Amino acid sequence: MDISFAWQSYSLEPVTSIALIGIGFIVFWFFTNSDFLQRLCKKRYGKDKSLILIIVFQKLFGIIMFGIIPFLIFFVVFPCNLTDYGLKFSNLLTSFYWILLLSAILIPIIFFVSGKPENLKHYPQIRIKEWNIKLIIVNSLIWIAYLLAYEFLFRGILLFSWVHIIGVWPAIAINTSIYACTHIPKGFKEAIGAIPFGIILCIITLITGNIWVAFFAHVLLALSNDYFALYHNPEMKIIRR
Repeated sequence: MDISFAWQSYSLEPVTSIALIGIGFIVFWFFTNSDFLQRLCKKRYGKDKSLILIIVFQKLFGIIMFGIIPFLIFFVVFPCNLTDYGLKFSNLLTSFYWILLLSAILIPIIFFVSGKPENLKHYPQIRIKEWNIKLIIVNSLIWIAYLLAYEFLFRGILLFSWVHIIGVWPAIAINTSIYACTHIPKGFKEAIGAIPFGIILCIITLITGNIWVAFFAHVLLALSNDYFALYHNPEMKIIRR
């Protein structure tokens, strides 16, 4: 095959989307989970405060790697149209119905699974024993901002850029495979569980033409898992201060 012809047959956008995820995830994972960062934070701020600050830093760094940098590349360097990648308010009523349906399915499942010992080892991600309202608000806000960036990259840029090139099901297969791989560090079950969840989110995203159902579903999953785990964990509690 003529290499120059093959290169010209494909747009830079889908290739760039995979590069952003690959490079971004590697940098994000190894930098935010480095022993040096953990030791430095604990030494400077103490054990309890560092447990909070490390997770906050991880989410903020993720917003940069998965949200701000992809945004600048796609909509400043290229540039592309925001609406082409799911950042539009179309089919809002249909999206609302999907959110209600997913909420009715996910919340009971998460409540049951969140109390399992294996889940309690990892969630809530902030491993402090005493939670107050301020911490709950901070935790919720950083999750929301992080997942907006995450879904913008995965169900926005990655999914829509590949759909335009190779079609629906191949694009979903690529998206879900990469999505599942990014969950491997969280364990086998979470990586496997990301496969059906990722497929469903991709299908709904393509049906509605926007990323909002995927975003709200992911926020629901993350926050309910955190707070149900907090409820189930006998070593953690909510205090009034």
